[in-house]
Amino acid sequence: MKNFFKDFFSQCARPEGFLGRCMLRFMNFGHAPLTNWGLDHVSFRDGMTMLDIGCGGGATLKRLLKRSPGGKVYGIDISEESVAKARNVNKQLLGCQVFVEQGSADSLPWEKQMFDVVTAVETVYFCPDLPKCFQEVKRVLKPGGQFAIMLEVIEGDSMWTNVVEGMAVYSPEQLKDMLEQAGFSDVEVFRKKPSYATIKGIQK
Repeated sequence: MKNFFKDFFSQCARPEGFLGRCMLRFMNFGHAPLTNWGLDHVSFRDGMTMLDIGCGGGATLKRLLKRSPGGKVYGIDISEESVAKARNVNKQLLGCQVFVEQGSADSLPWEKQMFDVVTAVETVYFCPDLPKCFQEVKRVLKPGGQFAIMLEVIEGDSMWTNVVEGMAVYSPEQLKDMLEQAGFSDVEVFRKKPSYATIKGIQK
């Protein structure tokens, strides 16, 4: 049982195969409360162009479009399994309002100043070079664009860091500092007990 628990939650970083597909279904359901609360701290209007980094099973893409009717939403994920799931979940709007690519957050395949909003939900734990990722986000955001990181706050000695290989944890304050160092302005931290946090910055 212990090995199954570890194998299952290790799929958080890069879902693959049967367990990966199970994890993506779990994420789509389990991340809903955090995502919906976090998106309340983002300013939306109709017709925005949005990006979700580490889009997983694609549920956040649907939630973003609900906040900006008539908009377009892009997703990127390093996992082939995630890309397939996200495309299937959004198949009715795929190619017209929803676009999903396989790739890495430290080399985004889009032109500069393309997006009004960029989100990252439960994703920063797995980025090997966060400063580079944040520079890429800054590059693709329009002036005045918003970057919102949503996560459950995890202590450094949590069991999760032992169970999930390659997982790194950051406090909201550390992420705030990193966003400011990357050149984002008006960086704010929002918290909801017991463990939700949203860190939002604005592209100058």
